[in-house]
Formats: sequence, structure tokens, C-alpha cells
Amino acid sequence: MIRICKNKILIILFWGLSILSAQAFSIARIHYGGGGDWYGDPSSLPNLLTYIEENTSIAVDLKEARVKLTDPDLYSHNFIYITGHGNIRFSEDEVGILRSFLLKGGFLHADDNYGMDASFRREMKRVFPDKEWVDLPFDHDIYHTFYSFPDGLPKVHEHDGKPPQGFGLFDGDRMIAFYSYESDLGDGWEDGSVHNDPEAIRDAALKMGVNIVWYALTQ
Repeated sequence: MIRICKNKILIILFWGLSILSAQAFSIARIHYGGGGDWYGDPSSLPNLLTYIEENTSIAVDLKEARVKLTDPDLYSHNFIYITGHGNIRFSEDEVGILRSFLLKGGFLHADDNYGMDASFRREMKRVFPDKEWVDLPFDHDIYHTFYSFPDGLPKVHEHDGKPPQGFGLFDGDRMIAFYSYESDLGDGWEDGSVHNDPEAIRDAALKMGVNIVWYALTQ
């Protein structure tokens, strides 16, 4: 069962700007190389952003941004998103840029759309050779920061039948990246007509998306 956590007040400053200021929150989808479908689930982020606007106090830019890591306007976003089914490959420049972006306060949500796991883990090891992904326990704040998920990530699509897992990558105490694996949240965020998932599954996926964003902005 999902429960909403009451009395949440957003007061944190992020990169010197309040979330409640004129600068609206945005999500930037990463256009990566390697042949994978970085553009997958095209209706997912607009739907998630709409849900965030309708159910939280966060001021939202409803149009997703699409950027390459080498684009000059990368730093106009603080939350980036990566998904796909296939191979991911970062250039040497992109490795360094992503490392700097995350260490300077940015946040990455990676959502395995089934098939990107091996290449994503390989590339993130190039970004942070000395860091390891942490399998987050069900009592971690990311599962309870706005809505409550007592059993961790919701399972949207079966794929290999493995349980969904949420992994965190940390710089000290701060989570700099969250990886949703064997859950496929992006499919749950898509228009209902795309996958014909039950409404309860789509709602759980959207609520978990809110948690990820809220946690990233308030940790």
C-alpha cells in the first residue's frame, strides 16, 4: 500500500535557488551515444512532470529538455535522466563532464527500460572508478519522502521476473545518482494507451517518480 507522508515543507536551496522561486524545475533527458534508444518512452517525462505539478508544491517546466552531456546548457538543469534498452557509451569528455556535474550538486536518475544494465554500469564505472552502487533498503528515505512505498520500488513490467531494485551512488552522505532496475518506471509513466498497464500500476510508478524528484531536491 502507498501512503502519502504528511506535513512535507520544501525549504531547501538547491544550487543557490529556491525550488519555489521563478526558476521552474526541469528534467533533462540525456542524449547518449552507443546505439541505445535514449529517446525511449517519449510520453513518460511530460506525464511525470504534469503529475508533479498537480500533486506537489514544486514549480515545474512541463516540457522535458533533451541534452547531450557536452551541451553548454547542461548546467541549466539540476536533474538529469537516462533510459533505454540498448548500449550506452560515453566519450572521454562526457565521462569527465558527468563526474563534474554530479559532484557539483547535480542528480542523475537512470531507469533501466530493459537491456541497458550492463553498459550503464560499465560507463558509470568509468565515471566513478572508486564508487560502488548501494542496494537501498526498503526503509531508505527515497521510498518514504513524499509517498510511502513499504516494499520499495513498484514492479511495472516483469521482464526477467526479477524483483525491482533501487541502487544509490553516493558522494559522502549525498546520493548523486539513483538507478531503478527491473522496475521500468518509465513505462509506467507513459500514456495509458501505450502499454495498457492497470491504472494502479501507472499511479504507483508516477508516485515513485515524485519521490525520486522530491528526494533529490530535499536530501
